[in-house]
Amino acid sequence: MDRSRYSGSIRIRSCGVLIEEGKVLLIQLLSPVTEDLVWIPPGGKVEFGETLEEALKREFKEETGLEVTVQKFIDVNELVQNGIHAIEFYFSVEKLSGSLSLGTDPEVNEYNQLIRDLRFFSKDQLEHIQFTPDFIGDVLDPNTGTENK
Repeated sequence: MDRSRYSGSIRIRSCGVLIEEGKVLLIQLLSPVTEDLVWIPPGGKVEFGETLEEALKREFKEETGLEVTVQKFIDVNELVQNGIHAIEFYFSVEKLSGSLSLGTDPEVNEYNQLIRDLRFFSKDQLEHIQFTPDFIGDVLDPNTGTENK
């Protein structure tokens, strides 16, 4: 894997946490940081001149086929590892329209796609997968399966 397009500068990312029926939506991708398969919330790079909200809506549509509205700020995560430096802003989102479908990353060609799968996970199911960032395990209330407020 060529990490060069992800390294050498600070990448600002905007990511969305969608919870439906007590489950959180995650995408599986081949991580450019670890080169392992990992589950993460949909989201991606904020382009110059784009707001965090605009980037999140665009990335969510590209990766999942869903139109969303951005709700509230949840957390920020800074990643500095293996030559990659990213600052990720996480927001709760609500589905407006669309059908869930595996999307693509327009930054890479069809043969080098990092996105591999997407699905909803319950709190119990999260215990059996590799996901990041760590706080995703806390967004669902373990007693009710609903979003923590």
